[in-house]
Amino acid sequence: MKKNLISLTGNATISYQIAAVVCAFAIGALFMASMGIPPLGAYAALLNGALGSRNGIAETLVKATPLILTGLSYAYASKVGMVNIGAEGQLYMGGMASTLVGISFSFLPPPVHVLLAVAAGFAAGALWGLLAGWLKVAFKANEIITTVMLNYVAILFVSFLVTGPLKNPAGNMPESPPLLEGAKLVRILPGTRLHVGFLIALLALAFYYVFIWKLRQGFEVRVVGHNQAAARAAGMHPERTLLLAMLLAGGMGGMAGAVEILGIQGRLLQSFSPGYGFDGVAVALVGMNHPVGIGLGAVLFGLLRAGGNKMQLLAKVPVSIIYILQGLVIVSVIIAMNLKSGIFRKKSRAVPAAEESSVNG
Repeated sequence: MKKNLISLTGNATISYQIAAVVCAFAIGALFMASMGIPPLGAYAALLNGALGSRNGIAETLVKATPLILTGLSYAYASKVGMVNIGAEGQLYMGGMASTLVGISFSFLPPPVHVLLAVAAGFAAGALWGLLAGWLKVAFKANEIITTVMLNYVAILFVSFLVTGPLKNPAGNMPESPPLLEGAKLVRILPGTRLHVGFLIALLALAFYYVFIWKLRQGFEVRVVGHNQAAARAAGMHPERTLLLAMLLAGGMGGMAGAVEILGIQGRLLQSFSPGYGFDGVAVALVGMNHPVGIGLGAVLFGLLRAGGNKMQLLAKVPVSIIYILQGLVIVSVIIAMNLKSGIFRKKSRAVPAAEESSVNG
């Protein structure tokens, strides 16, 4: 009986998420209709822009790549009971570090140069995340406040670099010199911008699954996230586990910045992220911190970003509608998950009663 309930709960989670997304798009359709915009035409243009051609599909995956990594940044922290709103800052620090490596070390062979640049991005983001974790452990500082403030520090620091010591002397724009060719990520679909960073993001999803659900350290992360006192009583070290989770969370954010710079931008820009770090929070929430859910959520948000321009061009829909749809998806999923939790809480309480009555009978 209990096994059936557990199985039903897992299947229902996916069903509730799908229903929530459909509901969000239905509400978005009503909103567009109230503005005099034909919803079916708008959604057709959206899908055509994101999935109607090889380039459209590639752009959807290009947009999804950093979202997978920033979604993982939030998920690692969430598993240990932390709320990481700092993926945007970690992304900027990772982009900055990968740029420094990418414009240097011209003597390195391309594969080594790329790996070193990606590793530098991961390391810079990891240190930025670790700083927030240390502030939590050492001073009980609220991680929501510290990660948000560290976002501003990172973004302004990058702005200082590209307008000062790292500014390209050959241009007038606030940007760094271009990366060396050997440091750029290889395109994996000719004629498009889809690069090997997408494969890196998929490997990061696989590592997240193995780490959280198959390794002892991941088990400790989950236990600490549920109950620190119980974890300490069991001989675990909650502070050390928290620092490890925040290091990995920051590393994912930093790697998102690295693949965006090395795969798309080709140089460090003043505002090279359109908010991937903040969208990653939404991706993790929609995906319920599960690797498959995060991947699908990232593709959904990538689809909205990639198809938004064509929807705006063909259906004359304001680009703000895309952000409204993203918000509706997030709110709908949260409501659906709360409803599901309430329903299955009642069912789980009913199981012992049913078993007792069958025994007495």
